[in-house]
Amino acid sequence: MAKNTSNSHSVTSKGTTQAGQSHGSQIKGPGIFLAQFCQDKPPFNNLKALCAWVASLGYKAVQIPTWDKRLFDLSLAHESKGYCDEIQCIVSEAGLSISELSTHLQGQLVAVHPAYDKQFDGFAVDEVKNNPQARTQWAIEQVGMAAKVSANFGLTAHASFSGALLWQTVYPWPQRPAGLVEDGFKALAKRWLPILNKFDEAGVDICYELHPGEDLHDGVTFERFLEATGNHQRVNILYDPSHFILQQLDYLAFIDIYHERIKAFHVKDAEFRPNGRSGVYGGYQDWQNRPGRFRSLGDGQIDFKQIFSKLTQYGYQGWAVLEWECCLKHPEDGAKEGAPFIEKHLIRTPEHAFDDFASSGEDASLNRQILGL
Repeated sequence: MAKNTSNSHSVTSKGTTQAGQSHGSQIKGPGIFLAQFCQDKPPFNNLKALCAWVASLGYKAVQIPTWDKRLFDLSLAHESKGYCDEIQCIVSEAGLSISELSTHLQGQLVAVHPAYDKQFDGFAVDEVKNNPQARTQWAIEQVGMAAKVSANFGLTAHASFSGALLWQTVYPWPQRPAGLVEDGFKALAKRWLPILNKFDEAGVDICYELHPGEDLHDGVTFERFLEATGNHQRVNILYDPSHFILQQLDYLAFIDIYHERIKAFHVKDAEFRPNGRSGVYGGYQDWQNRPGRFRSLGDGQIDFKQIFSKLTQYGYQGWAVLEWECCLKHPEDGAKEGAPFIEKHLIRTPEHAFDDFASSGEDASLNRQILGL
């Protein structure tokens, strides 16, 4: 696999490096991830009402969490094309599209270290709780079902987490035994390869949100997993800069390196303000007191003008989807502000270059004269 030695290159689907850009592309948006807005009170307790609400705010697409049966039943969607048609009708009647389906919680459960069994059991259905093997199998089946269901909706990208077998060793103390990291990624890839093959058959990319707590949390760990899966073409990235600023990773250079694998995009803001008492690790503090905090769009430090510019430059044609997480602002206010924020960052690409007015056309003879040939 290619070594990333320059920010002007990218990891391609074959693991080689290649510079490039695409003209005429257009990011779609604004979309919104529904997970953080689900509640037991209307209009947040069913898909139809929630779609009507987000459409009234100016959103054009929804990313649907597949674990919340108030909104969506993944097993039923896998069994019934008619149910998929019903869901599509609800979304379409609100004037919306489906950007992606999400299996973030099920993806997390594909790989869980025993140290986190109790904490992650809450993500599973009651039938498999307190049974790690059954929980893992359930999660693999769930994510696998999402391949066919995504294809039923005509989607080409799917959002998920990778899960983690190594996260508890993220800091190199105690010293890791030789080969531990390699064995961990081989084991993780072994669990995911059957799922990836289902997505390949369905023509859908799995976009892993690179996120602390997952074995795939930055560029290096993404590359390790990509290599362990044999550079599987369906291993791709859900780009979310908020997780990178909290890790103090260069989120703009990341696009230069990995743009060929970025197939989904969470528009989420964040800030990192270190102080004399705590830094990246946060001191076990709550979100309001951590130096690194998620914020509503426009309230953090992320340079979204540059992000949208780079994604446009490299031809990203997927959705820009708000994922709202903020420890200070009310979610309804964050949602209201999110749609116009994304809208104003969308870039309509030109049909011709700005300096075409000065072009003298192509003339081989003239070129030779200018070169002195």
